[in-house]
Amino acid sequence: MESRLTELEIKVALQEDLLDALNLTVTRQQEQIDLLQEQLRHLYQLHQGASQDDAVGSPRDDIPPHY
Repeated sequence: MESRLTELEIKVALQEDLLDALNLTVTRQQEQIDLLQEQLRHLYQLHQGASQDDAVGSPRDDIPPHY
């Protein structure tokens, strides 16, 4: 009976370690997702600004006549 109890205690300890590792992984992944979302927002804003600049005119529209 005592060996069975010891086995169960070992399993619980290993599961707790695994759970802690998984929680750490999920936390890190959420931080990465938050960073990527912020970068995406920034790129979107840059793109929107560039699109508005293109509406006014861009250097690409000023092709020399010999082209």
